[in-house]
Amino acid sequence: MANIKSAKKRILTSAKRAERNKAVKSAVKTAVKKVDAAVAAGDKAAAEESFRKAERALTMAASKGVLHKNTSSRKVSRLSKSVAAIG
Repeated sequence: MANIKSAKKRILTSAKRAERNKAVKSAVKTAVKKVDAAVAAGDKAAAEESFRKAERALTMAASKGVLHKNTSSRKVSRLSKSVAAIG
């Protein structure tokens, strides 16, 4: 355990940030899974609705620095392509 006051504070703040990042990543994964499930079921309306939510979640994660901007863009692009391929 750290002895210096600033190091102790750093441990606390980094733990808080890690927890927040984990929550954001989890929300992104859930949103992407919902899109994939709707695409697999062939439900275009549900896929488009869940795609909008997933796109927003990915963009927010990139803006917060949880995901890299290019990673977010790549995932949005691939989801968009899969939704467009339905019927």
